[in-house]
Amino acid sequence: MRPVGIGFIGCGNISSAYLSASKNFPVLDIRAVADIDPAIAKARGDQFGVPAKSVHDLLHNDDIEIVINLTIPKAHVGVGLHAIAAGKHVYSEKPLGITVAEASRLIDLATAKGLRVGCAPDTFLGGAQQTCRKLVDHGAIGQVIAGTAFFMCPGHEEWHPNPAFYYAVGGGPVLDMAPYYITSLVNLLGPINRVTAIASRSRNERTVKSEPLKGTRIPVEVQTHVAGILEFATGAIVTLAMSFDVVSHGHRHIELYGSDGSLSVPDPNTFGGQIEISTGSGKWSPVATEHAYSDANYRILGVADMAHAIRSDHPHRASGELAFHVLEVMEALQHSSDSGMHIMIESRPLRPGAMPVSPELGIIGRKPNA
Repeated sequence: MRPVGIGFIGCGNISSAYLSASKNFPVLDIRAVADIDPAIAKARGDQFGVPAKSVHDLLHNDDIEIVINLTIPKAHVGVGLHAIAAGKHVYSEKPLGITVAEASRLIDLATAKGLRVGCAPDTFLGGAQQTCRKLVDHGAIGQVIAGTAFFMCPGHEEWHPNPAFYYAVGGGPVLDMAPYYITSLVNLLGPINRVTAIASRSRNERTVKSEPLKGTRIPVEVQTHVAGILEFATGAIVTLAMSFDVVSHGHRHIELYGSDGSLSVPDPNTFGGQIEISTGSGKWSPVATEHAYSDANYRILGVADMAHAIRSDHPHRASGELAFHVLEVMEALQHSSDSGMHIMIESRPLRPGAMPVSPELGIIGRKPNA
């Protein structure tokens, strides 16, 4: 299969994970990196042996077919629109945008130009999440009736070298972390029908505890604790909590409760993790991961799947439609809290197709969306 030319815009922390993982996928030909700060682009390019270019030159390089957009959330749609206008497919870091209205512009322009939009997270394509999907699909716990999904921590100022953007508009625990959890749940259960939630903000200022900005005070512009309920089209009801206000807790990442048993789904921000199942008596038993891509950080797997899909003319799994649905759900959590009402979800993406159990490393299965 002829490789697909790839260019990166945004060379921050996460770009290292993408570039490191790219060596596993021969379909990806990394042609250039760019950043608003040329020095950062050059440093990242030198680190991985990739040419650093200006954003303008990268967008007008005919050898680049997919632009991987790793800018800050507030810039995702703007950069994506420029990439689409330049005739490139675009794959964005999560979230797709910070509002449904702006993300709609990106999807609409791509559709009009016959180009693809992809979006992180792609961890739902990893071995552990896909094994959980197989268990659900094959009725290992019966009909899924309910579930829980928890991400709660004291805040990113505890560890991140520059955490201010996590508390600015476009940040917060929902837009930052809920994409992993909601995408995992849609992969497991299908689309979401209705949302209700209450959101709060514990304080209006945070103090950075990590270097090099230790002691710096940063404003908090977003809600930092959100408790919600997701009703799926299947009828399953999942309780969701996303927080930067919790010092510690004992909840599992995701649990699904079925008519015949319960399933513990590992951290959706990773490709592996321990799966456990219980079919009664409160006893949990480990389940071996069957699927590939569970033993490392493959945080470019969604781009590789998209590249294979372009060459083979079939749907890619980490699609713009899926990410748009997740964004609509996340926006609805805040709207529900503000209005005190249930919010209906209008988008209905196809459930992504399941991954093959044991593909050759770097080769993605071609099964279309289910």
